[in-house]
Amino acid sequence: MTTEHVDRRYLRMPHSERGMIVGLFGGSFNPPHEGHALVAEIAIRRLGLDQLWWMVTPGNPLKSRNYLAPLAERIARSEAIATDPHIKVTAFEQAFGVSYTANTLSRVKARNPHVHFIWIMGADSLENFHRWQKWQNIARTFPIAVIDRPGSTLSYLSSKMAKTFAFARIDEDDARILWKKPAPAWTFIHGPRSTLSSTAIRNSDQHKAAE
Repeated sequence: MTTEHVDRRYLRMPHSERGMIVGLFGGSFNPPHEGHALVAEIAIRRLGLDQLWWMVTPGNPLKSRNYLAPLAERIARSEAIATDPHIKVTAFEQAFGVSYTANTLSRVKARNPHVHFIWIMGADSLENFHRWQKWQNIARTFPIAVIDRPGSTLSYLSSKMAKTFAFARIDEDDARILWKKPAPAWTFIHGPRSTLSSTAIRNSDQHKAAE
């Protein structure tokens, strides 16, 4: 999808002020749902974020593009459910032409050297995190907050990421000072969980369309 199809305000990196604590929550959001919004809300509250960048990615190298909705549609649907004023919906990765999280975070860090960033991810992504390109670089770029998701509560115990960086885990009671920790540093945050998933929603939509 070309950048002309997306309002240009979404193709710019959100503005942030020096010293802010900003969460980076990326995904294809295909489609976004209340489970995503819940992860964002928990992160904002438990980490004491000044902003959360809801980063709608052009695609996901680990997922099939067969059922990927247009970027503009995923942005609009994200804005419809991400109503917290702390949340900034953005798709700046499209303008930068980057496909991998490691490259994105490198650019974010270079452009915002005086902002404290935390990478936010749902626990359901932790199991395959080691398959992400340069995943150890990601862990060494910014602190990471893993937010609990249904069926994934114990994944942090068995995942390669959790084992590799076990020494860098901090207690979730200290989540509000995670931003102060030099990477690698991460925590697992328990909280309310939603059973919604983008895959289930897509399958339901396809079933209804076939009826």
